[in-house]
Amino acid sequence: MTRAAPFYVFRTLDDVDVAGKRVLVRADLNVPMEDYRITDTTRIERVLANIREISDRKARVIILSHLGRPKGGPDARNSLKPVAVEFERRLGRYVAFASDCVGEVAKSAAGAMKDGDILVLENTRFHDAEIENDPVFVASLAELGDIYVNDAFSTAHRAHASTEGLAHKLPAYVGRSMQLELEMLKRMLADPKRPLAAIVGGAKVSTKFELLGSLMRQVDYLFVGGGMANTLLLASGKRVGKSLCEPKFADAARKILADAEGAKCKLVLPADAIAATALEPDARTKTVDVDSVDEDQMILDIGPRTISQAVGILASARTLVWNGPVGAFEVPPFHTGTLTIARVAAQLTEVGALESIAGGGDTIAALNLAGVAGDFTYVSTAGGAFLEWLEGKKLPGVEALRWASQKSA
Repeated sequence: MTRAAPFYVFRTLDDVDVAGKRVLVRADLNVPMEDYRITDTTRIERVLANIREISDRKARVIILSHLGRPKGGPDARNSLKPVAVEFERRLGRYVAFASDCVGEVAKSAAGAMKDGDILVLENTRFHDAEIENDPVFVASLAELGDIYVNDAFSTAHRAHASTEGLAHKLPAYVGRSMQLELEMLKRMLADPKRPLAAIVGGAKVSTKFELLGSLMRQVDYLFVGGGMANTLLLASGKRVGKSLCEPKFADAARKILADAEGAKCKLVLPADAIAATALEPDARTKTVDVDSVDEDQMILDIGPRTISQAVGILASARTLVWNGPVGAFEVPPFHTGTLTIARVAAQLTEVGALESIAGGGDTIAALNLAGVAGDFTYVSTAGGAFLEWLEGKKLPGVEALRWASQKSA
C-alpha cells in the first residue's frame, strides 16, 4: 500500500526529560455517553499507559480533550468531569478536574499541581476558538504547559488549537498510543504482505468515494457492504427496494464501478442479502438475490453466498484493512454477516495466516460485539483520521509534529 500517507520520524517521550515539567497531553476522550454515563471506555484505556508513564516520571500531567459537539458554550452533557472520575478509578490515584481549559480556573488548577499530579481540563470545544485554531486561544492553552504531547491520532485530521496549534507553540512530542498507531500504520500499510484485502462498509457511500478510489489503486480485493453497497448496486442496475441508498450519487457510483473495471483489484459487491420490511429486532427476514429485492423490502445484511465470498477473500489475503460494518449489526438478526467476517478474520490472525487492521467507531463496536477486538493485529480508535490516512492525505496534527521534530533537529 505504497500510496498511503507518508511516515516520518517523530520526537517521542524517549527524547525528553519530563520531570518537574508541566506536560500538556492532548488525548482523545470523546467517549460515548448516555445519561452522563460512559458506555464505552476504549479511548480512555488507550491513553492510560501514556498518562501513567508521564506521571510516574514526575511530570505534572495536564490533559486536554474535546467531547461531543457542544454549541454555544458549556453544557453538562458534554462535560469531561465523568471522564476525570473514570481516569481516577482506573489509575488508582487522585485525578483533579478543572471546570475550564483556559483562564483563571485552569491557571489556578495547574498552579496547584505537584510533580506526578494529574489534571483533566474541561472540554476544549466549549470554546469556539478551539475549532477555529485561534492564535490567542492557542497561546492561552500554551501558558499552562512547558511541553506538548499529542496522544490523539484520532483527532489528527483536525487543525484545531489543541491538536495542531499547540505543536507550533511548545516543544512537541508524540505520545505512546499515537506512536504505536503511526508505527502500526507504517508497518502494515506502507509495505503490506499481499494479497491485500479491504472491507469497506457503513451507511453512506458519499462519504467514502475518495477512500474507494484510493483503495482500488492499492488493494488486490475490495469488498463493499452495508448501506453504501446499496448505492453501488442501484448504479449497476439492481433494484434495492426501500433500502438505505443515495440515488443522487448514482453517477459517482457508476464511475467507481467503471474505474474498478480498469483497476488491478477485484471489486466485490453483495450477491445476495437478508431483507426485511422493517429494521426491527427479530424481524421476519427473507434471503434474496440482489436481483430480487421487493419494493417494500430493505437490504439489512449480506446473505450466505456473500458471506462465503467474503470468507474466501479473507482466506486468500495476507493483510486485511477493515472500516465499517457490512450490515445493520446493532439489530439482530442483521448482525450475522458482520460478526462472521470479524470472527473469521480474528481466527486467521490468531494462527498467523493474516495481518488485520481495523478502524472506526462502528467497526470497533462490531468487533467488541463479536468478542474479537483483542484478536486483530491492530484496532485503531480513529475514524476520520484513519480514513484520511488510508486515502493518502496529510493530517494536520501529524504534520505539525513532523514540523516540530524537524525544527528541533
